[in-house]
Amino acid sequence: MAAPLVQLSPRADRPPQGDQRKPSWLKVKAPGGPNYLALKQMMRGLKLHTVCEEAHCPNIGECWEHHAATFMILGDVCTRNCAYCAVAHGTPAPLDLEEPGRLAEAVAQMGLKHVVITSVDRDDLPHGGAEIFAACIKEIRLQLPQTSVEVLIPDFKGDPEALRLVVDARPDILNHNLETIERLYRIARPGGRYSRALELLRRARTLAPDLMTKSGLICGLGEEWDELLVAMRDLRAQDVEILTLGQYLRPSADHLPIARWYTPDEFAELKRLGLAMGFRHVEAGPLVRSSYHAWEQAAAAGAAR
Repeated sequence: MAAPLVQLSPRADRPPQGDQRKPSWLKVKAPGGPNYLALKQMMRGLKLHTVCEEAHCPNIGECWEHHAATFMILGDVCTRNCAYCAVAHGTPAPLDLEEPGRLAEAVAQMGLKHVVITSVDRDDLPHGGAEIFAACIKEIRLQLPQTSVEVLIPDFKGDPEALRLVVDARPDILNHNLETIERLYRIARPGGRYSRALELLRRARTLAPDLMTKSGLICGLGEEWDELLVAMRDLRAQDVEILTLGQYLRPSADHLPIARWYTPDEFAELKRLGLAMGFRHVEAGPLVRSSYHAWEQAAAAGAAR
């Protein structure tokens, strides 16, 4: 049975909607510990990119101090220009065929039990770079068979062969973020399509019924509470098993403004409702991102090796 629509009553400690000042629960310690500095040096030495840096993730200090990072392959320049994203957009550099080997080396140096791999959109490539995703998975499997692999993939413009290439490489978790509600898609994600994102997740489960799928939503772009629950139900209807929900943080004045701040209590309620909808695991909180505590998410959902 679907969970009922719930509208939480306004809280006295909620900042005025539209106020761009961060509330107290979003304050984090600035990065700079010894592990953080060592990882930064290693990434530069291996010519690798992380979404932690490129997307200005607020959790970079915490994650890097715990030797956790999300690798961003296919360069650091995206062919799309989503209105909420900090990653640079423009004309990407040529494809780097040696990247999978260097990425596996970094995973080995870090001693990761679970690795997350994402990418920029590469609409300039025939299959959107799916071959490099597959090569990264295979290289890690070869060198580190006990390490579980999670991929956060783009929509590949709906190319079914691109998705097949990734699925056939057998990641442990396949993630594609829906990001926002259908009404806001053309504004926030003009290069994407709401229905296309859902179709990708449905097709992935069809190609590999035992494959664990995952998706995420950004809160605070201008959606209503009931619209957010509709998007959650749409994901569950595609048999998505892991869901992440986090607060939108505006990267710059050139990006979409923050429509509202969600409180920790509201995220707790979203988690409760998500679990009631049938998701195997829901990670919800102001600082949650797709790969935040990814190892714990994988373990909780039964996907860790």
